[in-house]
Amino acid sequence: MLRSHKRFFALAGLLILILLALSFVYMLGMEHLEGKPRTFWQALQWAAGTTSTTGYGADTSWQHPVMVVFVVFTQFMGVTLIFMVLPIFLIPMLEERFETKLPNETLNVKNHIVIFDHGPTVATLIEELVNAGIPTVIIDEDETEARHLLAQGHQVIFGNLDEGVLEKSNLAQARALIVNGSDDRNAATILAARQSGYAGEILALVEDPYHRQPMILAGATGAYTPRHVLGAALAARASQKVSPTVSGIQHLGRQLQVAEARITRDSELAGKTLTEAGLGQHAGVTVIGQWAGGKLISPPTPQMRLEAGGILILVGSEKSIHHFMNLCTGARRLRRDGPFLIAGGGEVGRKVAQLLNDCGEQTFMIDSEARPGVDLVGNVLDTQVLKQAGIENAQAVILALRADATTLFSTVIIKDMAPDVPVIARVNSAENVERLYGAGADFALSISQVSGQLLALRLLGKEAVAVDHELQVIKVSTRGLDGLQPQQNDLREKTGCSVVAVERGDELLVEFSADFVLQPGDAVYICGSAGAAQVFNARYPQK
Repeated sequence: MLRSHKRFFALAGLLILILLALSFVYMLGMEHLEGKPRTFWQALQWAAGTTSTTGYGADTSWQHPVMVVFVVFTQFMGVTLIFMVLPIFLIPMLEERFETKLPNETLNVKNHIVIFDHGPTVATLIEELVNAGIPTVIIDEDETEARHLLAQGHQVIFGNLDEGVLEKSNLAQARALIVNGSDDRNAATILAARQSGYAGEILALVEDPYHRQPMILAGATGAYTPRHVLGAALAARASQKVSPTVSGIQHLGRQLQVAEARITRDSELAGKTLTEAGLGQHAGVTVIGQWAGGKLISPPTPQMRLEAGGILILVGSEKSIHHFMNLCTGARRLRRDGPFLIAGGGEVGRKVAQLLNDCGEQTFMIDSEARPGVDLVGNVLDTQVLKQAGIENAQAVILALRADATTLFSTVIIKDMAPDVPVIARVNSAENVERLYGAGADFALSISQVSGQLLALRLLGKEAVAVDHELQVIKVSTRGLDGLQPQQNDLREKTGCSVVAVERGDELLVEFSADFVLQPGDAVYICGSAGAAQVFNARYPQK
């Protein structure tokens, strides 16, 4: 029986009891107080007219004070009942009667993917599947969430695992089952699917990394821990030691370095193109990219605008980089020393701290609870706590908080206190990534993006989308490059690679005059993305 029907019968019974009680009290009052006896039917008629506020029949006035008080009480009780019946009983009954009925099974769908329990972790994957034209069936045990998904146009089944909802999803014809609930619920779902005879692929999104092997033993063909991958991605973006922005440059010793410079919001360079800013005129420094809105723009073109708050990636000698910083008003070199301030001591925060500590970086962790690894117990939204943690001397702040709203607000607070300190943030919902960039974050990554990439790689055969774009320094010969002037942008425009150093004899040159040209026998060091390197090798074969 529907809940609204139960409420309706309860209401009907209550009204009958109220009418009977009022009728008998009215009969007694009229006989003993007013001296005007009434029959039961006359009293019932009065009770119904009064409580429903429709009026009276023969009785319109009373003399005894007790009767007057009783009639007044009954009148107000009737009005109250009217206002109670509408919102508590009548409106919910009408909503249930006319609202869309949630489907409890799926028919005529094959080669689909069944997702048990919707959440932010699988949001990006669902978009990937829709774009690939693969049907999905989402099983959700929460009625409100199921209705929300149905309104968005998803194919949804509302039901309980104990009621055999897996079979109703036509699981036998599905290409894969993805379980996204709590670890114990995931294990129960996997066991139920295998016991029903399903032999296809089952992928589990695991909360605790120690539960990966038990999930496999329960019958999963793959178990992933997106939170650990997310922590690794945040650590890689934070520290050059975990994942260098430019790989291969360490082979050139101290003569060539990578530096990052932030264009401050009040800088004269903000909004100008590379050509307008004249950055290409500073010998010895090559601008190989710009971080803006969490994206790496590389290779930079002469028309690339220097974004306020953006971070330029520079390659050159220590002397030339120092000279560059002096010439460029409003550009500030990012710190490469000091601790990393981690806000949030949960699973993601602990993974970030572990990776940074393993490569020799110093970390300082803030959390609202005292737990292993936490250096300061306090609220990250409290400016005094941030000052106590030494935010102004931090190399970067990594936000690994559970609530996106807290992450957004803390980003605003941190950028107000220490505008030059990079903010790297974990996000739950993918739609909040852009909001976080608007708040001033330098890099943001959602759990939905990470799990979507992991599962898309397995289900769709897609290459994993890199969360950080690594640039490479490659040593090449001058074959096809004889007479090229590194100061010009011809090579960059053709291949996306830039000349950052030239080895001539025993000398490594990192500064080029306007008339400097490449000569046969030179060893040339170019810098670009993996894709740009492929374009270079195709255009200038080295063998």
